[in-house]
Amino acid sequence: MRRPPLSGLLALASTVPGVVVALAGIEPPAAVAALVFGAAIVGAAFLLAWAAEAAQVDVSAGLAVAVLALIAVLPEYSVDFVFTWRGGEAAAQYGAACGPPGAATPACSLALANMTGANRILVGVGWVLVVLIAWRRSRSRGIRLGRADAVPLAFLTIASLYCLLLPFKRTLTLWDTAVLVAVFAAYSWRVSRAPAGEPDLVGPSAWVGDLPKAPRRTAVIALFVVSAGVILLAAEPFAQSLVDTGAQLGISQFLLVQWVAPLASEAPELLVAGLYAWRLHTTEALGALVSSKVNQWTLLVGTLPLVFAISAGTTSGLPIEMAQRGELLLTAAQSLLAIALLLGLTLSLRSALLLAGLFVAQFVLAAVVPARWHDRELVWLSVLYLALAAVAVIRKRREVLPMLRDGLLTRYDELGDNLHCTTTGGGRLRLRSRRLVRLR
Repeated sequence: MRRPPLSGLLALASTVPGVVVALAGIEPPAAVAALVFGAAIVGAAFLLAWAAEAAQVDVSAGLAVAVLALIAVLPEYSVDFVFTWRGGEAAAQYGAACGPPGAATPACSLALANMTGANRILVGVGWVLVVLIAWRRSRSRGIRLGRADAVPLAFLTIASLYCLLLPFKRTLTLWDTAVLVAVFAAYSWRVSRAPAGEPDLVGPSAWVGDLPKAPRRTAVIALFVVSAGVILLAAEPFAQSLVDTGAQLGISQFLLVQWVAPLASEAPELLVAGLYAWRLHTTEALGALVSSKVNQWTLLVGTLPLVFAISAGTTSGLPIEMAQRGELLLTAAQSLLAIALLLGLTLSLRSALLLAGLFVAQFVLAAVVPARWHDRELVWLSVLYLALAAVAVIRKRREVLPMLRDGLLTRYDELGDNLHCTTTGGGRLRLRSRRLVRLR
């Protein structure tokens, strides 16, 4: 039997310090704790991803898709649920203000900050990263998805249009939970109809997948249990250490929660997508990130009001402060622009650079524009996103109905996805079937 890959051992080793610190009750400095528990979450997320990939050897395609959909964003869920739970506790104690009078960052704001940051990173960094790697590796001018990828894109469109209404509400309610979870359930049922495909395993997942049947299933279950246990053990102290670090160093807690925490929880997914893109499996890489966006924009957002209601002991809903309305509007606007640019199932290099530029622009504006105008800055940038989305939709208006029809109605066996392009332009056309990859 081959030895386990070094990357798998390193991921497992990175979880050990966090587990030891948590179980031993050690209280290191806040910055050290954030690093230790953040590394544990990242390592556990890699183990989860590899276990989920290896599980495809033994389970049906539909079940694999449903499990992968939940596992891919489990680290992000765990961290965001911690902030939401604490927001509910603060609301139970202080009311809708979610904190004592004069608090710089109300607890309820942190839950929404973590969610909006994670969603914007997935598009502004993840989608762009895949296209840039494809350009670097093959000089391609973009990535072409298969017709079957219209399925997550269609459901992402529905979710984004609904979430565009959220900034105009005062609370996220259980009604929002019902709608968004229903969208996720419909999406899960739809993708479960996909035909079985042969998994393409590499690295630790390939090592596990090559094991005999009994040891393989044991290893997959063990990886699931260990990684989930590490994430649950490290999520709360990681969230608390970020808040404490901000307080001690004079750094905005909101900034740390919105960008640093999601980077830790999203890092494995982004790295795995980057590795797939490096191997020129760009269709799989971008398709996986689009599906993850659906999961985060439906199930993650939809379950926050439920977690808040349980914690706060009320059904009044998760409060949305004025600043958070701007963040929600910007996140929904970014999603709609990304969808518009992906109409026709092609994301060009120019479109990816546009998404990257707008993503960076929010930080540049935050540094240049006075703090008192921050809310206006978010609205201006959101309007720019929406205007560009409208232009893209008008230019690609003939692609809208075919995408929705394929995504929502067309049978999977009619989507003809056995052979499709993974990169466009650059003098090479890469064609990929289920079993054969060849270059022309």
